Amino acid sequence: MESDSDGGNFFNKLGRLFGGRNTDPVEQAIIEASQEGELEEEEGSMLLSVLHLDDIKVEDIMTPRTDIHGVDSTASVASAIEQILEYGHSRLPIYQDNRDNIVGIIYAKDLLREAVHQDNLHKPVSVVMRQPFFVPETKKAMELLKEFQARKTHMAIILDEYGGTSGLVTIEDVLEEIVGDIEDEHDAPKEADIVFLDDGDVRLSGRAYLEEVNEALNLKLDSDEVDTIGGLLSHIAGRLPLPGERFTLNGRLFIVEKADSRQVHSVFAPAPDSGENGPGGAP
Repeated sequence: MESDSDGGNFFNKLGRLFGGRNTDPVEQAIIEASQEGELEEEEGSMLLSVLHLDDIKVEDIMTPRTDIHGVDSTASVASAIEQILEYGHSRLPIYQDNRDNIVGIIYAKDLLREAVHQDNLHKPVSVVMRQPFFVPETKKAMELLKEFQARKTHMAIILDEYGGTSGLVTIEDVLEEIVGDIEDEHDAPKEADIVFLDDGDVRLSGRAYLEEVNEALNLKLDSDEVDTIGGLLSHIAGRLPLPGERFTLNGRLFIVEKADSRQVHSVFAPAPDSGENGPGGAP
């Protein structure tokens, strides 16, 4: 993914295949070719995923602001290196005062150049940061993919309608919509957003989407303001709820398990009529 020539060939092939053509007949042709054995199943799936990038907004695939690992603009080069090593990313956003104010991007390779000379470790990271690339939440994934190619950059900061930081998207995020998850040695194992426990109890990630919670628990949770169960509980409470707080929605009890000052991480939903008030039956 770091090779400009490889990336160029990839984008050129996609451009020749889909440029200026109506997607409906192309999609039908891909499906028919797959059915007739002219395309392998995985190949057909990838091509259809490319077509559907035009239907995906960057807000659908971004890492939300609350999950962004960033570096304060006043931090030293040495401190930034420590955070690069801790989080395992090759790039990190630089913020000033708060994460709504992203002012730059720091690259691991730039930090390595500075680290060659011991005196440079005390420099503020702002001296070696690069300019950030901003895009709105509504930008389509296919458009962003083309801009990544044109700009020769791999990260974009996503802005909401008020100009605040909404999240970030990398070229890896976009490509994963085509080829599936791309994991490397730094990726921690991903936990399921919805885990069914014994006796009908359920543990939910705070980021579990309401539509998935509804399907899993046969509920009808809905909100015009938020998309996730953690967001819904925070919206109802009017603040970030504390661990142990309880909410009854559509007749189902939800208990906040883990939360911090930024987000709800885990929610426990005991089985209906189980008599349990929380994980392990704790009162």
